[in-house]
Amino acid sequence: MTARLIALDLLVTLLVAALWAGAVGCTLARKARAALAVLVAAVLVTAVRVAVVVALARSGWWFVQEKVLLTLPLVVLPGIAAALLAGPALVRAWPRRADPVVGRAAVAALVAAAGGAVSGVLGVFVLGYPTTVIGVVVLVLCTLVPAGLTLSNGRLSRLGAALAAAALLAGAGNAWWSSRLPDRLDMAAHPVDLGGGASAMGGHHHGGVSIADLRGGPVPAPGEPVRRFTLTARMAAVQLAGRTVEAWTFDGQVPGPPLRVRQGELVEVTLHNADIAAGVTLHWHGYPVPNGEDGVAGVTQDAVPPGGEFVYRFRANQPGTYWYHSHQRSAEAVRRGLFGTLVVEPPDPTAGLDLTVPIHTIGGTMLTGAVDGLDRRSVPPGTPVRLRLVNTDDSPHMFALRGTAFRLAAVDGAGINGTGITGAELAGDRLPLAAGGRYDLVFTMPTGPVQLAVDGRNDRGLLLSADLTATPPPGPDVGPVLDITRYGTAQALPSRFDREFTLVLDRQLRFLDGVPRSAYTVGGRVYPNIPSQLVREGELVRFTIVNRGSEPHPMHPHGHRVQVLSRNGVPATGAVWTDSFEVGPGEVWQVALRADNPGIWMSHCHNLKHAAEGMVLHLIYDGVRSPYVVGHSSSNHPE
Repeated sequence: MTARLIALDLLVTLLVAALWAGAVGCTLARKARAALAVLVAAVLVTAVRVAVVVALARSGWWFVQEKVLLTLPLVVLPGIAAALLAGPALVRAWPRRADPVVGRAAVAALVAAAGGAVSGVLGVFVLGYPTTVIGVVVLVLCTLVPAGLTLSNGRLSRLGAALAAAALLAGAGNAWWSSRLPDRLDMAAHPVDLGGGASAMGGHHHGGVSIADLRGGPVPAPGEPVRRFTLTARMAAVQLAGRTVEAWTFDGQVPGPPLRVRQGELVEVTLHNADIAAGVTLHWHGYPVPNGEDGVAGVTQDAVPPGGEFVYRFRANQPGTYWYHSHQRSAEAVRRGLFGTLVVEPPDPTAGLDLTVPIHTIGGTMLTGAVDGLDRRSVPPGTPVRLRLVNTDDSPHMFALRGTAFRLAAVDGAGINGTGITGAELAGDRLPLAAGGRYDLVFTMPTGPVQLAVDGRNDRGLLLSADLTATPPPGPDVGPVLDITRYGTAQALPSRFDREFTLVLDRQLRFLDGVPRSAYTVGGRVYPNIPSQLVREGELVRFTIVNRGSEPHPMHPHGHRVQVLSRNGVPATGAVWTDSFEVGPGEVWQVALRADNPGIWMSHCHNLKHAAEGMVLHLIYDGVRSPYVVGHSSSNHPE
């Protein structure tokens, strides 16, 4: 409902601006009937916008702040004056078809209403939340200066033009200057948000623990069992749907080699870069590795250049489904193929068939694993099956399992309710999976075929059957969409928190590294100007994430899982733990995070194009510093 109100408010805002501008034009053209009709329509549609904003306010102050405090008053107050001053003259001129005698004050009121209506449009695309002083000044001048020039018959034209130009230049200049990515930027010295509206300057971490020391342990002792892997990043030609795609690969394949280990094992992965000129890293998506193993260029390590290598080491204590990808220019690197899957098996796996199914789109072709069509597998009836779904794309995918009932055993590697207990049986339910997210589905293979369908397509996905020539079960998929926040057994939710932060997501006109863009913002700012959230080890932290925009944002905090507390004010009865959760347009999520993994951790939208266009921030532990930097003079560009 909130998303519809946001869209309706934008439509009405544009219509209000057009009508008030039309009222001014018709009045100045002395077209009494047209002017009166447009004026009445402007008043009525303005009233509709007030009603829409009132309805939208029920969803939260974040959605209406600039509208209630600024943009609505800027059109409503002069609009009332315009109706009272210009309306009678237009009514008198109507029956006589005479030229309306509209005074200068009435025209000025009309011009002010038109200016305020246009300011309302600017408020949507530029001002946003939270309202800033310089934004208020610019919009007020956009409203009052044209009206003042009209009222004074041009005598204040130089002063008014100078004021308006100064405000616009100051606003644009400040936005341009502050948006520039410096030559060298240390995230530990970044301004921080202390929670509860308090903030501080960064730079107080330089005497603390270095990320370079927050690694996965010393070199293994001789004879200690270690699962060792080597991944080589290189460019390679990949055959897809009868054509060749120039991909960035691990070991010459897309996806990269699957890594599968047992719980408790020490894992060592050596990354080589053969010829990826942009550099490469390995980020263990969803796995809570020590911070120095997180693989974010410029934050936890330097990007590995061509000819270089980096050794990652961590203990695989947490079973589940995860994936790895490069976090150096990740929007391009992942899209072009630098990713693979990581599975940590429990000591006693129970599935007869345990299959990892990454979904990825490369060169316009959707892959199921490494197959660019329908992947067929032979499975005897009665076999316990576990399907590990991994969405490596920037956008969500809708899955459906046809031909059998099933249970959801894990979300993002974690068992339902944070345990190994599976949820209730599902039949025909559609499963929306956020970008970066993972689902584990379990079932017993029936006698008939079973198809994992992706986005309702019959020619993509996975087909399991005793006979490889079996016909897929019929579609389309019309079952209910699973609400992950309602799945599983109810648990007590935490109610007291040591620290609280609010992140308001939007899309607005901003300078991004000095270039004007329609960027993705957090609290009205874009990276690198989004303050980092400062926490202390052991704290329980609540995040409120608000999406004011029209696009979904799959939010991904590195190094931690979060417990879903509520969505749109409705408590989460399933108490699901996740690391990739999609905040839809108009939605408000509350999640809890336990600060139990010290470091400097990136948090971002895992639509990686959104991250590259501004939606990146960091969670910083007090007393942690980084010896690495990002910026133009460095080789580190994580997004």
